[in-house]
Formats: sequence, structure tokens, C-alpha cells
Amino acid sequence: MRKSLLGAAALVLLAGAAHSADIYQPEPLPSIMDAPEITVQEASGWYLRGDIGYSFNKSRGVEYFQGSNALLSDFDTASLKDSFLVGAGVGYQINNYLRTDLTFDYMESDFEGSTSGSGASFGACIGPCTSTDRSTMRAYSLLANAYVDLGTYGYVTPYVGAGIGGTYVNWKNLRNTSCADDGSGCDDTVEHRGRGSWRFTYALMAGATVDITCALKADVGYRFRHVDGGDMFGFAENGGPGYDKGFYSHEARVGARYVFGGCDTPVSYEPPIEPIVYK
Repeated sequence: MRKSLLGAAALVLLAGAAHSADIYQPEPLPSIMDAPEITVQEASGWYLRGDIGYSFNKSRGVEYFQGSNALLSDFDTASLKDSFLVGAGVGYQINNYLRTDLTFDYMESDFEGSTSGSGASFGACIGPCTSTDRSTMRAYSLLANAYVDLGTYGYVTPYVGAGIGGTYVNWKNLRNTSCADDGSGCDDTVEHRGRGSWRFTYALMAGATVDITCALKADVGYRFRHVDGGDMFGFAENGGPGYDKGFYSHEARVGARYVFGGCDTPVSYEPPIEPIVYK
């Protein structure tokens, strides 16, 4: 009798365990398809920039009328001194790879040149004589620029770019002093009135942007700038007018850009609500 009761109890326990196994269903593992979608917000927005730099300048030469408007001669030498420059601008970051801006730059450089000749066409100096010519150039450039960012590596984003626009070149008076090569004496200094004009300008750039904060970026780069020629000085004492043939410069620049809205928090995505599972 006791063995029968124990056997019946064992059967009841086994049946209960089997029934419980049929009821319990393990919770399925979350699939990749159920994961919330994550998108990367592209950088975009307006920015302000400021730059300082040092310009290595090269004059392409000067020509002038000597004695009469029928005789056009070149300066023997024409040199623009290296100089500092400053700039500012406003731009727009279109996406992670493309941005544009409008920049204004100011530069001032001293000029020194020389000519040689003799006789009345060269002045009071009978000759042979050498003339020393000095002036100062002020250049105001307005350029529209476009840049391609070449990807971000940590905090650094290298870029290349190009710009096109105009430069207003304003020459101060040219001071001309002729001296005899044999050391016998010099003429009085003659001043030719300086002239100014707008010239076509283009530029090529390369550099890198360094993220300082989410809104502030440092910019270190190189720019090649080419400025066309134009009026330089007027007629005086049987000489002139004169025209410079333009100049180009190799510029090392450092600056900063402030991006409006650069610290906006991205849109967050909440995971879907899990259904209630009854066990």
C-alpha cells in the first residue's frame, strides 16, 4: 500500500514539472532589427573667423614712361618687403565636407626699386646715373572662398581651398632720387603722386582645423595669393606715369573660427517600450 502511494506521488510531481515546462517560455534575445536607429548629425551653420599672418611678397616688376610717353622702360629692380597681415570674415559650413566664406584682408608693404640712365631724359643728372625709388603699398583684399574638408582625424580636419575676388592696391607717393654713378652728386628728390586701383585676385589655400571646443576652432594654414597689376604713380619732372605688374605672396596664417550653434545637443532617441511578458 505504501509503495503504491509513493508511486502515485512521484507521477503527480513528474506531471506537474512537465506542465510547468510547457508553460514557461524563455525571453527571446533582442534582435539587431529591434535596436533604435542612430543617425549622425552633420555639422552645419554660420561662423565668424579672424586671422593674422606673415606674408612673403614678390613684386612682378614695374614699368614707367621715361622722358616721354613714347619710351616705356622697366625698373632695373623692384622689391616688396615681407609684411604682416590681418583678416576677418563670415562663412557657412554647408556639411561635414564643404564650407564657404567671404574674407577681408589688409596688408601694408614697403617698396624699393631702382632705374638707371643718363641725359636730360633721366633728369638733371648728366650720367650715367642710378635712381633709387621708394614707396609704400597698402592692399585691401575681398575674396569669396570655398573649402573641402578632407575628413576629421581625432580633433584635426585637414582642408584645401580656393578663392577669387579683388584687391584695392593703394600706393603712397613715390620718392625718386637720382645720383651720379661716379659720386659727383645727386639730384633733388622728386615725388610722384601715388595711385590706387582695383585688381583681379585669386588665392589657393591648404591647412588644418583643430577643434578647441564644440564651437571654437583653430585654423592653421598656407595661402598663395596672386594680385594683378595696375596704376602705381603719376608724372613728375619728366618721368612717369608708372605701373606695377602686380605681385604674389606666400602667406603663413593662423586664426580662429567661432561656429554659431556648434554646441547644440543632438536629438536623442528613446528605445521602444518592451511588451509585458506574463510567466
